[in-house]
Amino acid sequence: MEQDDIYLIDMWRVLLRQWRWFVAVLIVVLALTFAYTRVARDQWEATAWIQIGQIAPAPAGQDPKVESLLRVIERLETVAFQDEVVRSIGLTVESREASLYRKSMKLDPEPYANLIKMRVRAYSPRQAADLVTATVTRLEAIHRQIGEVPLRLANQRLDEIEADLRTAQADRDRLSRDAGTGTGLASVLLASKNEDIRALQQARSELVARLVPNYTFETSMPWPIYVPERKAFPNPVLIWGIGLLTGLFLGGLAAVGRDAMRRTRR
Repeated sequence: MEQDDIYLIDMWRVLLRQWRWFVAVLIVVLALTFAYTRVARDQWEATAWIQIGQIAPAPAGQDPKVESLLRVIERLETVAFQDEVVRSIGLTVESREASLYRKSMKLDPEPYANLIKMRVRAYSPRQAADLVTATVTRLEAIHRQIGEVPLRLANQRLDEIEADLRTAQADRDRLSRDAGTGTGLASVLLASKNEDIRALQQARSELVARLVPNYTFETSMPWPIYVPERKAFPNPVLIWGIGLLTGLFLGGLAAVGRDAMRRTRR
């Protein structure tokens, strides 16, 4: 403890002897900090949740989502996809707005909830919201194209079941009339046909239930886009705090270095 006290006292004496260097460096750093706060462009951050579309009547053991979460994230992070989004709102791919959009995109997947949290920054609240909307709109169009064939096949399968059910019900009515005449074979066939009808009705009910919006839906945003009124960058308190600490550190370093040079010359 005594050695520490002596060291602190020595440091204080060094700062007193070289206070001009300490203050000069501190002023320079604070001036640079002030200039940075004046030059840095304001940025706002938009947050949105993306729900990946799914087609429930998928083969057993297959993921019902149109595209897996990992593949969606990889798609969103590709330059080609981001360029399409930027162009869709009238920006050039070489603009500063496009560069900020690419660098600021953050994606946090929630596998168990089938959601991806996306955050994007822009130079205005409106532009941040527009970029998020354009991103989801483009992703939705791609997923709609991917799921078009499986959804069409599911609806065709439902139409086939409906047609088979109507045919089976017509056959049952005919067999019911034949069974009324006392034909034993007609009674056996009627019982078999009733089993077929029940199986078709069950298959139709399961397929219809899987096609309802609760289980089959498109990619979308379940909640509105959130853009806080307060800008995300620059944060004056944080920047001035970092500038002050940096100025104190560099000022102390300059004072110690200057004092060491004077001792060396002596």
